[in-house]
Amino acid sequence: MLGRLLRWRIPGLARTLSYDSLFREPPFVVLDEGPHLLVSGLVGRIWTLRRDYPELRSADEFCEWSERGTARVAFAHWAEEVSGGGAALASEARVQPIGTQGRIGVAAVRPIVRSFQHLVGSEGIRAAVRRAEQADR
Repeated sequence: MLGRLLRWRIPGLARTLSYDSLFREPPFVVLDEGPHLLVSGLVGRIWTLRRDYPELRSADEFCEWSERGTARVAFAHWAEEVSGGGAALASEARVQPIGTQGRIGVAAVRPIVRSFQHLVGSEGIRAAVRRAEQADR
């Protein structure tokens, strides 16, 4: 379901694209990464159904992005140790609208995002668990 939703919002994504690859390939740009961390960014008119996401080449371009009527979106995914052993997976997204049209556009898409946000916490984690179980075999 999450993959279908993302392909609807970002036309042109391959059905076979992994969750990890999604955040490393255009229209996303890697902003920071480490052994247990990936922060990616996306800019554009995120409320349209068109693929209206300019391709950025670096984290600096993301940070400098300021085109009115658009938004900057950062996605962070990481694993952190928990007491007693093991790890917890975490994801967070931040959106910064730019200009009045950006604020209007982000406000328009917010209810849609809110109604599907649980998929990131459920489908992404189920996929990670499946992958970890397969690696243990």
